[in-house]
Amino acid sequence: MEPAINTLISHFKTHAGKEGTASTLSKEEFHNLLVSQLPTFVKNSNDPAVIDQLMGSLDTDNDGELTFLEFWQLIGKLATKQGGFSQ
Repeated sequence: MEPAINTLISHFKTHAGKEGTASTLSKEEFHNLLVSQLPTFVKNSNDPAVIDQLMGSLDTDNDGELTFLEFWQLIGKLATKQGGFSQ
């Protein structure tokens, strides 16, 4: 599991910081990460309304950017669904 965690961190860091701070994802950076790394897990990721809704649901402090912890919520939700653990 350690390589998987390192991969997630690496992809987050690769996409973060192109706009704004290096430790968060802007909406555009988040969109680019979804399209390039989660194209089949996040349906309609090219729809701005989908990105707005998803970003809003993850951005717990409402600052318009996602910290790694906020982003991690999405990974947990996707893994839960993919693994068939959803209730």
